[in-house]
Amino acid sequence: MIYDISPTDTPFVSSIGRGKAEATYTEWQTDTLVAANHDNKTIQGDDLANESRPATTRVGTHTQIFKKVIGTSTTAQAVKQAGRANEHSYQVAKAGKEMKRDMEKRFTGNYASVAATASVAGETAGALAWITTNDSRGAGGADGGFSAGIVAAATNGTQRAFTETLLKAAVSAAWNAGGDPTMAIMSLTQKQTAAGFAGLADARRETGDKKLKIIAGADVYVSDVGEIRLVPDRFCSTRDALIVDPELWEIATLDPMQRRALAVTGLADRTALYTECALKSLNESGNALIADLT
Repeated sequence: MIYDISPTDTPFVSSIGRGKAEATYTEWQTDTLVAANHDNKTIQGDDLANESRPATTRVGTHTQIFKKVIGTSTTAQAVKQAGRANEHSYQVAKAGKEMKRDMEKRFTGNYASVAATASVAGETAGALAWITTNDSRGAGGADGGFSAGIVAAATNGTQRAFTETLLKAAVSAAWNAGGDPTMAIMSLTQKQTAAGFAGLADARRETGDKKLKIIAGADVYVSDVGEIRLVPDRFCSTRDALIVDPELWEIATLDPMQRRALAVTGLADRTALYTECALKSLNESGNALIADLT
């Protein structure tokens, strides 16, 4: 038997939508309604004038090629290996799991987009770089965000403690902007901090067998606008809490995940796993970010 406990759970990648990209720079549009007007009225029989409304905003990001190359010597293939029938197939399967982890780390991080050239690999922006409308940052922190075809990375600020006040403000901001956030993605350290928020129930209670059970964790924060799942992520930023509406994010695939046999250059089998895709923030204002946490 082979026991591998390396984590492969990717909560952000697993929760968001899927779509298609038609080019290495994929674009979409965001829009908004004018503010609600309690004084919307018209005089009987009066002439009607045209009203102005906000124009749509065009945004975009670049695709990124995620790849893994596996090479297995003919000797390793010929030897009877413990725990697997085919060494090369075993290594290919491991590489596929590794790529999924790579995508989770990229998509939840503070990474800028980069346009591909003949000598530069394209890069897609991470979620932390996208969010600018509802972000809370430490002193000196500055937004990244989309501008002129590129999503810039945010600038880190002075770190501060994660508090329930910060969480409430972030959820409220996303909801007021029109989002319905349902997930708060954070490191285990930040989740453990959230478990100590005063809004939670008593930490001890009696179970059915008359034994006291210590409740030291929390999986859901019940806010004034709905339940927010507190989701620990092994691959996200350790200094940020990402508050998301999963319906406002999408992985746009230009070239789907596939396996390609590479040319034999010696006594080895060679295989590449790859996909080309981009993370789309369908409307960043429906999400929130609490940055620069200790």
